[in-house]
Amino acid sequence: MAPSIVLVHGGFVDGSGWEGVYNILKRDGYSVGVVQNATKSHADDVATTKQVIAAQKDSVILVGHSYGGAVITEAGNDPKVIGLVYITAFAPDRGESVQSLIKDPPPGAPVPPILPPVNGYLLLDKEKFPASFAGDLEKGKAAFMADSQVPWGLEALSGAISDPAWKHKPSWYLLVTDDKMIPIAAQRLMAKRAGSTVVEVGGSHAIYISNPKTVAEIIEKAAKGATG
Repeated sequence: MAPSIVLVHGGFVDGSGWEGVYNILKRDGYSVGVVQNATKSHADDVATTKQVIAAQKDSVILVGHSYGGAVITEAGNDPKVIGLVYITAFAPDRGESVQSLIKDPPPGAPVPPILPPVNGYLLLDKEKFPASFAGDLEKGKAAFMADSQVPWGLEALSGAISDPAWKHKPSWYLLVTDDKMIPIAAQRLMAKRAGSTVVEVGGSHAIYISNPKTVAEIIEKAAKGATG
């Protein structure tokens, strides 16, 4: 029996961006759950993700994009989860959070255009959103994403990992070389320390929308690897 796939989105977006990946996985015979996190707090997002995991009939491959990687790193300790897939995502260690991982960017690294917090939430500068988040998407699509951003809670960024699931379960990591949100050097570092099986591809932070075929391929590779 093939495992189910559970897809977890990142910050500033919702689960609808997974539609292209979802369609490929469904076509290939997988049962797929798509998490809709409020991204208000890390703890709440982990709880919501575990609800979707619990709803699956089979074992689960848990997939996270961007901040979703921090969510699956904690939620992946659920006994139904047999493998983790990071799509240009944060893979924090014990005691780390997204906030701690981004606070000291290396010299020359792209700095995401995050605006000052308002009432405990963050947004990206709408004018700079396309170039930073969605550089390989059609102009109108990127503009729509900029205008439909989901506010990202500071409690989501600061939520620290208690026990990283990648220390106990196999993981895969899609490195995205032209990502302007998570520098490629940071992606490589996190993938290496997690012992992930790595696939590298060109593209933007929105790779899961712009290149669903490549994203679905690494997920299916993980599904076969974790059960084989």
